[in-house]
Amino acid sequence: MPMISSLEISRIGPAAGVIAAYAAFCLRIWHGHRKRAAAHNASGADAVLVAFASQSGFGRELAEEAATALESTGVGVRLCALDALDAAGLKACRQALFIASTCGEGDAPDNAARFVKRTMELEPSLAELRYGLLALGDATYTNYCGFGRRLDAWLEACGATPMFPRIDIDRADGDALATWRHRLAAFAGLAELPESALPALGFWRLRNQRHLNPGSAGEPAWHVELEAVDSDGPDARPVPLPDWQAGDLLQLHPSGEGSPPRDYSIASLPEDGAVHLLVRRVRGPDGNPGLMSAQLTDTSGTVPVLRGRIRPHPNFRIGDNAGRPLILIGNGTGLAGLLAHLRLRARRNDGRNWLIFGERNKAFDDFHGAEIEALERQDLLARCDRVYSRDEPAEYVQDRLAGAADTVRAWVDGGAAIYVCGNAVGMGPAVHETLLAILGSERLERLAHEGRYRRDIY
Repeated sequence: MPMISSLEISRIGPAAGVIAAYAAFCLRIWHGHRKRAAAHNASGADAVLVAFASQSGFGRELAEEAATALESTGVGVRLCALDALDAAGLKACRQALFIASTCGEGDAPDNAARFVKRTMELEPSLAELRYGLLALGDATYTNYCGFGRRLDAWLEACGATPMFPRIDIDRADGDALATWRHRLAAFAGLAELPESALPALGFWRLRNQRHLNPGSAGEPAWHVELEAVDSDGPDARPVPLPDWQAGDLLQLHPSGEGSPPRDYSIASLPEDGAVHLLVRRVRGPDGNPGLMSAQLTDTSGTVPVLRGRIRPHPNFRIGDNAGRPLILIGNGTGLAGLLAHLRLRARRNDGRNWLIFGERNKAFDDFHGAEIEALERQDLLARCDRVYSRDEPAEYVQDRLAGAADTVRAWVDGGAAIYVCGNAVGMGPAVHETLLAILGSERLERLAHEGRYRRDIY
């Protein structure tokens, strides 16, 4: 909100008049916020339900954009995560939009797990419901858009009527996203959507890169630093960094037409002066390197400037867990998302942190080992378990977690929150199953519902 200094007041006239005008301005802003909040929380059969299942936050962003578009036409909207719904709530709806991400190989995001367990096992009559569904996924996975497709099939089996065929989006593909927005505009009765509320793309220039695992049996992993600049030209100048929080993502668009964007967990905080990423060079089925990782790890001397934006990731932010002990679990480049939280805790001089991190070999894959050891020496890591799957004895993070089951329960009993960052195909499901065995399904579900079990898996 704009602020008016005493100097500015003295320059533009009598103070009382300025203050009165400013108060009127603030009142208009307040009424606008109140109106939007009321629309977001509208109820009754006439309100449009906009429900999202989102792991990385993109689905939530699109749901908020849809809600804003509908509100602009005076329509009441109920915006919520799928977990906030039950069968009775759905039966009371007449129109709904669903934005459903898929996590890993066909799984529901964490903020839809309760809905899957408690509502999708039923078959309520939804014959009065008309709906549209946007499924978000990654075509490199076998079960592409698996959860969105499962939700679509369940809604139809319950008698709900689709207003248009389900739209599947592969990693924020522009054409599919345009189709969704066209359908949304038509549904809202608009010629086109209002200007998107999503942050605009900016320019990011590679500032520094460091090979983290020379000699490793795995693909090369790099520490990459990017600075914000004012253009993509050779004379681009640095500009102030946008704000972000530990847990947020940087979405980068590779050079080249039609290439989908790529989200990276941010390892740094704004005070560090740049966005720090951990990037592993990946190869496709044809053996060619991934376009985005190749550009970020190129050592030819070319300094690429990429389009991108900070993406808020509410599911992985510290949120209400700021006062809690943290159990941080991850593998590979998933250390990035955990490192941001450790850096934040270090700045707050809070050492109630337990890190469990896995890679291949200690000799080659000890990512950011010096920084982690320094945190231990400064008593900013209460416990640190680094495990390696190619050393003897071979061990994965889920193995170390299972071996420390009593300690995990003690930390959780003491109020700890659990954060998991890394691979959605191997590590993520294995850690989840291990936590289920340690804590039980009801308790783990309750932790997720309370925001004490958060995951950034990809």
